[in-house]
Amino acid sequence: MKKTSIIVIIVVILVIIGIIWFGRAPAGPDTGMLPNNPSATTTAGASKPAIPVTETTKVSSKTSQFQNAELGFAVNYPTAWEADSTDSGVLFIMPIDTTQVSTVAKLEATVSVVSGKCAFPPVTTIKDRGTLTVGTSTLSMISMSNAVQGRNYFDRMYSLPAGNICYIFAFSSITQSPESKKLSGSNLTQAQNNNKAIVTTADNDFTAMVKSFTFVTGPQGVDETKAAPVKK
Repeated sequence: MKKTSIIVIIVVILVIIGIIWFGRAPAGPDTGMLPNNPSATTTAGASKPAIPVTETTKVSSKTSQFQNAELGFAVNYPTAWEADSTDSGVLFIMPIDTTQVSTVAKLEATVSVVSGKCAFPPVTTIKDRGTLTVGTSTLSMISMSNAVQGRNYFDRMYSLPAGNICYIFAFSSITQSPESKKLSGSNLTQAQNNNKAIVTTADNDFTAMVKSFTFVTGPQGVDETKAAPVKK
């Protein structure tokens, strides 16, 4: 009798375990979890890609546009330039025509957004001061030119205040001395002329880029002071 009771108890336990095991609901996706991709927002089962912070688009066969929605600006530039996004704006590398006899070693332009009032770096070799009107805005300008250890440096900077931030536009060029490459005679004269023409063209393209500057308003989030909490 005792043996039979033990068997019955074991059978009952096995039946209960079977009911619990086979009665479980099938595993499904955890709808309470956020999507794994932080760059997308799921609404009613549809995935919506996030708006890019920086974007480069081709405007024409010779012109492209760089836009940074977070920093609030866009500029047009020659497509031949190489645009590299930075934490504070964008760096443009200007190509140098190597088929010409010249000693131009570097041509760069930057657009940077900094906090605080606009202020040019302290320099003692200011060549020129002026202003530039872009739309309804007036930009301050300085240019600098000097020679150090056989290299000629030319820089031009513009500044544009906007509230509590400042947009800084900078052009920089480095030209080696023709004598450093042992150029002489007609090659020396040609290099000197080409150097001046290359830097002038790059400087003009830089100024045209500054003139194309426009403010960009990025996508706005929900005003939390007006957003009512959802009742559950």
